[in-house]
Amino acid sequence: MAVTRSATKPSARTAKPVREGVNMPTFVWEGTDKRGKKMKGEQQARNANLLRAELRKQGIQPSVVKPKPKPLFGGAAKKVTPKDIAVFSRQLATMMKSGVPIVMALEIIGNGQKNPKMKSLVDELRLDLEAGSSIYEAMSKHPVQFDELYRNLVRAGESSGALETVLETIATYKENIESVKGKIKKALFYPIAIIGVAILVCAILMIFVVPIFKEQFASFGADLPAFTALVFGFSEIMVKWWWAMLIIALGAFAVFMYFYKRSLKLQHTIDRLMLKIPVIGQVLRSSSIARFSRTLAVTFKAGVPLVEAMDSVAGATGNRVYTDAVYQMRDDVAVGYPLNMAMKQVGVFPHMVVQMTAIGEEAGALDTMLFKVAEFYEEEVNNAVDAISSLIEPFVMVIIGTMVGAIVIAMYLPIFKIAMTVMG
Repeated sequence: MAVTRSATKPSARTAKPVREGVNMPTFVWEGTDKRGKKMKGEQQARNANLLRAELRKQGIQPSVVKPKPKPLFGGAAKKVTPKDIAVFSRQLATMMKSGVPIVMALEIIGNGQKNPKMKSLVDELRLDLEAGSSIYEAMSKHPVQFDELYRNLVRAGESSGALETVLETIATYKENIESVKGKIKKALFYPIAIIGVAILVCAILMIFVVPIFKEQFASFGADLPAFTALVFGFSEIMVKWWWAMLIIALGAFAVFMYFYKRSLKLQHTIDRLMLKIPVIGQVLRSSSIARFSRTLAVTFKAGVPLVEAMDSVAGATGNRVYTDAVYQMRDDVAVGYPLNMAMKQVGVFPHMVVQMTAIGEEAGALDTMLFKVAEFYEEEVNNAVDAISSLIEPFVMVIIGTMVGAIVIAMYLPIFKIAMTVMG
């Protein structure tokens, strides 16, 4: 419960947090303690009357108790993101390494959450632990937020008695993976956003500006150049049917996403084509290798058996081509193949990665070698994203200039033609 005082002395007691449930409404309150010092805070309770009674037991005379207002723009519905889980993992690891009991650590973390859904998640974990569940069992009730890889690592940490060390490893892993994901999104979002803006500008010109020119040129009664007539025709179609074109575009996108999510073959095809795009494809390839290497290194270091680890690693690559390759590698390793031989057979890993893996297996330091591979390819992603930013900008400007310039030229061609006729 957050409490602030008008006085600087921290001696006043605060109301104890209610533990009966995590879905009770939250109230904000104001009041005074026995010395007349103003206090305020927020707390979960079944109702306002019970909260008033609880505050009085703590020596606080409440003056205002009311439900906490919901955020104006729907912040209460904010989802729990992978970044939230990464921050939670780091906080929990830090507190446990400092000697804070896990239940108390969860209470502290929960009270510090601004995202209501994340707070509810942490509170549920705490209540499950207080009821006697292990942290693995508590997290297993939330498979969306804590995926199979996360849960397997936690289970391995609990079994080995090194949970705080494993949590620190998970935190570092999540932070690195989210960093790579962020760079990939940056590499893909920038050109898509710019091209989207260019299309929007062209659509506005075609719907609102070009018809004005068309009316002006129609009053001249002269024949229009073929290119101008083509632009006017397309403009007329857009003016009449822009809503149908928008519906078709959105519908096509929705249909594509529907089948993409349900068809592994389509996912494999699209992801394979993405890997062949110049520059962008190399970024995606480096990202998948980095995520594969770091995930396998983390699971192997935590003591998860290699074949079992491969199941978790497959879903972490971020690309269906590499996911399918990892599953094939898992089957090969399960029948006795060395990991480096299995990697060589699938044909999607560079020679350096295969050789580093072979050296790691021979030296008994597979996790160390895989961490080095991950660091190398994460740096490759960083450099590639910087290169893309510098290369994409002039390319995008050419696209925008071509699209807008074509419309401008189409509008000026009749003027040039009329001018030449007058001069002739």
